[in-house]
Amino acid sequence: MEPNVTGRFGEVLEHGPVIGHKHRTLLNTMAEPQHRNYWFLYSIADIIFIAFFLGILAANLDLFAGADAGFHIKVGDYILDHRAVPTHDIFPSATPPSPWTPPQWLAEVIFAILHRAFGLTGVAVFMVFVMAALCPVLFKFLRSSGVSIVVAAMTVAIAAGTSGVHWLARPHVFALILLLVWYIVLDAFQYRRKSYLYLLPLVMLLWANIHGSFVIGFVLLFVYIAGNVFKARSAAEDSREASKRVRVLAFFFVLSLVATLANPQGYKILLSPFELASNRVLVDRISEWRSPNFHGILLYEYMLLFMIVVFATAVKRLNAIEVMLVLIFTHMSLYSGRFIPLYAVIVSPIIAKQIDKILEEHREKKRFSGFIAMSGRITAIDARTKWHLWSALAILAAVVMCFTGTIKYDFDRKSLPVDAVEFLQQEKITGNVFNSDVFGSYMIYAAVPGIRMFYDGRDMFGKERTEEYLKVMDVEMGWDDVLTKYDISCVIYGNHSALSSLLLEREDWQLVYSDKVANVFVKKTPENQALIAKYPNVRPAATAKDEGDRK
Repeated sequence: MEPNVTGRFGEVLEHGPVIGHKHRTLLNTMAEPQHRNYWFLYSIADIIFIAFFLGILAANLDLFAGADAGFHIKVGDYILDHRAVPTHDIFPSATPPSPWTPPQWLAEVIFAILHRAFGLTGVAVFMVFVMAALCPVLFKFLRSSGVSIVVAAMTVAIAAGTSGVHWLARPHVFALILLLVWYIVLDAFQYRRKSYLYLLPLVMLLWANIHGSFVIGFVLLFVYIAGNVFKARSAAEDSREASKRVRVLAFFFVLSLVATLANPQGYKILLSPFELASNRVLVDRISEWRSPNFHGILLYEYMLLFMIVVFATAVKRLNAIEVMLVLIFTHMSLYSGRFIPLYAVIVSPIIAKQIDKILEEHREKKRFSGFIAMSGRITAIDARTKWHLWSALAILAAVVMCFTGTIKYDFDRKSLPVDAVEFLQQEKITGNVFNSDVFGSYMIYAAVPGIRMFYDGRDMFGKERTEEYLKVMDVEMGWDDVLTKYDISCVIYGNHSALSSLLLEREDWQLVYSDKVANVFVKKTPENQALIAKYPNVRPAATAKDEGDRK
């Protein structure tokens, strides 16, 4: 009986290097033909999931960096309490409530449910689970596309490491999973003649209510349509099949477009991504929208270089669809760091397929034959695994550690104004407050009574408000006119900022609190005299000898 081994390189078991009898191990034994599967063996997908799931938890990453999770939770709370999605700004603001409907309301409901049941730790651990689940799904996708098992595992590691720049507890993590499912459906239809296209409208229905990046799905679908149009006009033997695919994909493009209308904003949701992108002040000045900074350690840079090397040595040219995907998503990732995870998810399968073709082309060479043989043996063993017991145990262990307090997540006091906000609450400071966008997101979560904030991390503020915010932040000419315009009586801002330095020199502002993260200033008005008298000689923590004490 011949070895029943799955995978492109399985045949190497028959012709590849032979392992001596005295060195036979369980690994080699399991590679022999058998009819049983083994539930106690962990699969490569298990290893990948466990490595990233427990690895991210052990790394103790700041999953709440930027504090956006704060307002996501509070929006979800509002929806659960009122059984309705808001149509205007629901948080205290220095201006009258603006029209606003959260585009990611469904993700925010999930956040709120998790937060009510398990607190911030529950939100963080669940989002880590979603991040880690992306990796075995990508691995299975690569394997189903014919990529050898070792190349697939290495590619997943590269893609996950690259996308790690945005490993945060935010709705975009859900969008990554939906993007990958969307990609898998299109790839199966294009290259394996498996039609799961009926899933596209369902995926889009979820995507349009979870995150504003749903428009990327239409970009992807348009690329596949355009690629088939090109093939229909350039390849006579496949023109009829390609033309049929164009018609089918166009039909599901329309169905998916209709599915996006089932959201609280209706047709307006189709305009919101373009309105956001057209806000040049926001896109050019807010750090998350800027191009990647290559001056630090950035795995994205190495993936780019690796991609160039692989494509330069490829033995087979990319097809039209692959070329468009690489160009579009590489451009997007260079334009804005927010698109790096999308680049990693879309381009990594193309890179993996090219690596596999290079190995296949050079399989007779000794330096490649050992790698191919190893891949074949691992494939044989992986085919004998059953269920995902070890992944389930890893999840159970994480749940137990959450309930015992071994794993605990909270907003970072070293980067967010946790203590400063407690001071605001303690002293019952009220009125219009100027704050940074990050501070505003946390203040929404903290829900300080009587405080009306100027700005926060939501992408709802128009060009005028954003320009005014940046004018004060950068202390440009007319900055104090903005504070006067909005009757700002309190400023909570970073203690190393230019704004804090300037307010320290002003006679009409008084520093009443300072720690390593934030300064709190109040305007010298009759209403604030009692507070100023209580804290007359506060020194900025950046220069104070004892920075840990509240002054």
